[in-house]
Amino acid sequence: MNGNLQGNLRSVSIQTLGCKLNQAETELLTEDFAQNGYNLVTPESEADIYILNTCTVTHIADRKARHFLRMARRHHPNSFIVATGCYAQRSPKELESIGVVDMVVPQPEKSSLVDKIAGNIPSHLLLPISHLSPPTRSTGSGQASHLPTGRTRSFVKIQDGCHDGCAYCIVPQVRGRESSLPPDDIIARINSRVVQGYKEVVLTGTKIGGYQWDGLGLGGLVARILRQTGVERLRLSSLQPQEITPELLTLWGDSRLCRHLHMPLQSGSDETLYRMRRRYHTEVFRQAVKTIREAVPDMAITTDIIVGFPGESDSDFQNSLAFCQQIGFAAIHVFPYSPRQGTRAAGMTPKIDAGDINIRGQNFRQLSQQSSMNYRGQFLGTTRPVLWENEVSSGVWSGLTDNYLRVFSHIQPTSSRLANGVSVVRLTGLSDDGLMGEIVAQNLILITG
Repeated sequence: MNGNLQGNLRSVSIQTLGCKLNQAETELLTEDFAQNGYNLVTPESEADIYILNTCTVTHIADRKARHFLRMARRHHPNSFIVATGCYAQRSPKELESIGVVDMVVPQPEKSSLVDKIAGNIPSHLLLPISHLSPPTRSTGSGQASHLPTGRTRSFVKIQDGCHDGCAYCIVPQVRGRESSLPPDDIIARINSRVVQGYKEVVLTGTKIGGYQWDGLGLGGLVARILRQTGVERLRLSSLQPQEITPELLTLWGDSRLCRHLHMPLQSGSDETLYRMRRRYHTEVFRQAVKTIREAVPDMAITTDIIVGFPGESDSDFQNSLAFCQQIGFAAIHVFPYSPRQGTRAAGMTPKIDAGDINIRGQNFRQLSQQSSMNYRGQFLGTTRPVLWENEVSSGVWSGLTDNYLRVFSHIQPTSSRLANGVSVVRLTGLSDDGLMGEIVAQNLILITG
């Protein structure tokens, strides 16, 4: 775009809360705004339009959304503020009632946000037609040309919705029934991300194990992606234990498929799993882990746990804690139960005391720290490829291995930026939340400046 048009660009800031699927949809939004001539800026920058892509999976997610929207209004009193996403779908009037939002766009209308805003925004913030730019294309430099996400990986949506009906989950009510995207569209998007310079792509959805398109399941889709794209790293976002099959695991024979699986357990108590209406019991989960580790021994298996679900007795909690200790997860993400109006669990009794929920959460977080350290310790002295993300302090860079190990390394000179470059790193020591490492071989894209 030439200089005299640059000054006429309207600025847009998009901030995201919640899951990887939300992040994938935000990528699409940023691309859509950029291709329609808007200037994408960071949430900290002055923006004509501020958009918050909300989450509503817990009451904490709702509270964060309200906080971010109020903060946006304080920092940007003249901005046009938009709330979209799952919270906007579940309770638009609740968002409107906080008095700082100019426009609420429900989840199903998120994909047409550019047009929605154009029909509601004050005229002085609209771009004149003559100033709309053509779609931004790759610069050929190996860098993303217009996606100001600050990330080294791209999130690509392959599926949406869920009809499992877990007792605690509001997601089916805000995202609807299961639907899948055409494989040709997914492959085209991944190839576009590769051209833009992304090294890693994460396949996302509400329930990616439910992917189905004209007889093609998730395994077939992944196989096609590995055959038909040049992506250097492909990561799956989340799977259920009943979706793990020996046939699916054969795909990890391709080293580009990252050795990390996130399997939400939610509880290690069969009684609690039954009340949650999860579609497996602990033995199914245990066998899935066994199958994974036999096929891919160094696979990182991470999970989610809910503590304080209605009716969770002390023995249920202790069984859950013991089960997770036996499994030896690479990481456990701990969530206190959050009642969501309209779900089955919201009316369940007995409720668990908030103090007990807090204590149970602390116990699980301690187990998570120990399990993570045990998993990381297995790799001391080994070498792994690391995709560098950012410089966390002067001369210290942070990145991820394919099996989701956080690695820190002192790299000189600090005048060179390593973001989006891959190095082979020897893992030399444990840190609080990762591993220290030394580069032994480089295959880097250096971005100077």
